[in-house]
Amino acid sequence: MDKVFEQYLALEEKVKGYNPNLNIERLRAAYELSRNAHGDQKRKDGSPFVTHPIAAAEITADMGLDEDAIIACLLHDTIEDTDVTYEDIAKKFGVTVADIVEGVTKLTRVVYTSKEEEQVENLRKMLMAMAKDIRVILIKIADRLHNLRTLNYQSQQKQMEKSLESVEIYAPIAHRLGIQKAKWELEDLSLIYIDPIAYEEITSQIDSRRDIFEEFMNTIKSRISARLESYNIKASVSSRLKHIYSIYRKMYSQNKDLSQVFDLCAFRVIVDSVSDCYNVLGHMHDLFKPIPGKFKDYISTPKPNMYQSIHTTVIGSEGIPFEIQIRTWEMHHTAEYGVAAHWKYKSEISGNNQSEEEKYAWIRSLLESQQDTDAHDFVKEFKIDMFADEVFVFTPKGDVIILPANATPIDFAYKIHSAVGNSMVGAKVNGKLVPFDHILKNGDIVEIITSKSSKGPGRDWINIAKSSEARGKIKQWFKKEKREENIAHGKSAFEAEMKRNHLSISEFGKEEIMQAVLKKLSFGSLDEMYAAIGFGGITAVRAVSRVREELIKARKQDRQEKQPVAPPPIPPARDKSVKGIMVEGLENCLIKFARCCTPVPGDDVLGFITKGYGVSVHRTKCQNYLNSRARGEDEGRWIKVAWGNTEGETYQTALTVSADDRNGLIVDIATALGAVKTKITSLNVREVGNGKALAFITIEVKDLAALQTAMNRLRIIPGVSDVERPGVNR
Repeated sequence: MDKVFEQYLALEEKVKGYNPNLNIERLRAAYELSRNAHGDQKRKDGSPFVTHPIAAAEITADMGLDEDAIIACLLHDTIEDTDVTYEDIAKKFGVTVADIVEGVTKLTRVVYTSKEEEQVENLRKMLMAMAKDIRVILIKIADRLHNLRTLNYQSQQKQMEKSLESVEIYAPIAHRLGIQKAKWELEDLSLIYIDPIAYEEITSQIDSRRDIFEEFMNTIKSRISARLESYNIKASVSSRLKHIYSIYRKMYSQNKDLSQVFDLCAFRVIVDSVSDCYNVLGHMHDLFKPIPGKFKDYISTPKPNMYQSIHTTVIGSEGIPFEIQIRTWEMHHTAEYGVAAHWKYKSEISGNNQSEEEKYAWIRSLLESQQDTDAHDFVKEFKIDMFADEVFVFTPKGDVIILPANATPIDFAYKIHSAVGNSMVGAKVNGKLVPFDHILKNGDIVEIITSKSSKGPGRDWINIAKSSEARGKIKQWFKKEKREENIAHGKSAFEAEMKRNHLSISEFGKEEIMQAVLKKLSFGSLDEMYAAIGFGGITAVRAVSRVREELIKARKQDRQEKQPVAPPPIPPARDKSVKGIMVEGLENCLIKFARCCTPVPGDDVLGFITKGYGVSVHRTKCQNYLNSRARGEDEGRWIKVAWGNTEGETYQTALTVSADDRNGLIVDIATALGAVKTKITSLNVREVGNGKALAFITIEVKDLAALQTAMNRLRIIPGVSDVERPGVNR
């Protein structure tokens, strides 16, 4: 028996374990079709390609998915990578399976003109697929999870791209769907490649102190078990260390090492009934000292992803804080597998069951609220919506409304209904009038005051609202009700941004330039673009950046100049290194590093012979270099240089961070860079309007790898939307 078939048989046994009605012949037929279709295709590690869909199907089986989902997972790469068609699958396994396979295929088929455009369209496709059949995204998560498990065979660039995408997109989706096991593994596996130094430090420190942790956890477990047994409460008590990425985030955000992070241990008590949950809570607070403000009851108020549990953080006699989670077995299954635990196709519930459909209403709501949102904002707001902490507030009638943390009365009003938000003229919290930007807290009772004579939302509401749902509805109102005003407002903002960037309005007015920009932004006319800027569908900054791209392209075409090809860096030779740089044919010349692009070891570089100041070293992607070559200037002054011995040297380089303008941003940036032992030589933050800020940072690093580690650390700061090196053509 070959190893591939053995792997399949293990999958078959796993599915039979929870699905006694499994049609084994049908499942095996899917395996055989997949294996035959992929034929001699190999994975990067040299194994038969079919081992990947089998492994992904094992992950979906761990989620307890139905027969159609397992079959679809076995076939999920066939339409994309083989001659098998949708019709072939529909004929043999039914339309449902074929639709799921096609849904998975569509998530990766389209090619886009930019990475940002690709990311936002993939997100929209995922949301549409989730709204149509949630199994599509569950299979995609399984597919990504297995790819991460075998990512060590990929190139370094591919490892970084897949890991960042997994943390930024797939882990938030798994979190929102309540699939915590998958979320944790996605994050931990990604961290290996995002910040390998930190991952190694954390795991080695945990391993060196594992005996201490285990002794502590065994002691606490014994005390909990003994207490519950003495009161005849049937319970399962378990303990675990928090997962690596969670520890990493805590160490980074608080600038601590592992010895200073005390609440590494978590305990779980699983009981048979809800009444037992509250009974156990009383015993835990009697046995250990509860920490004020560290208690959450997700049983009476479940999270939107169906998660239910009681969380309480306590301190034992050792003086070490730890968390205890209390839940029933049904709640535990939901906590582990989320939406898959309440699978409507797996049960005998009718497809028209309204309560089941409502569980996925948030997907459609998120998709609808983002229809008129710029790609950059969509990606950012998606991450906020997926990972946002919640605040629980009440209507005057006592209904619970769940909003993102730091939500305002505006968010509350639009959560009730668009008409309530659009006609709001005031708000009361706990019986007192409050301003629209008042931050709501858990337990607040919120009353919205409306008026038929209201003129609608104010433009500043978009910046005050915290939920994408509220912002989307406000944008929709302005789009529908204030077209002329939007056009005027948008035109003014666009022209101001053009002027700020020293770009010519008349040059943009050329028909070929304007049409190219409108096509790239998907607008049919200039007024449509102005209106979108006016109601917030796209920012003036984004529109002008597209104009800049087209103007540069047009100027190059006018000169009929080909894109210059940078001279290749010369190999290490016998030339003497100065500041880690060797110059072809020269020794001991004065070397300086260009401030416009701030190169570091690992960058492709070239030199420019200055007048009286030696050789200035630039990156080959430097915009000043590219502009010089495009104009045909200074041909003889650009020379080949290469990195030599850089040991013991550090190099100053610049970064620009785009982020939400908020208190504590500078501290978070300094903390993030300090965590990776990166020296800061300057740090300035400037407000740029619309609640945004730009941070200009100069740091010292030894090479490109250290710089990329620092940039990755900055990217995970809450509110950061972009981290880039200025002065280069991307």
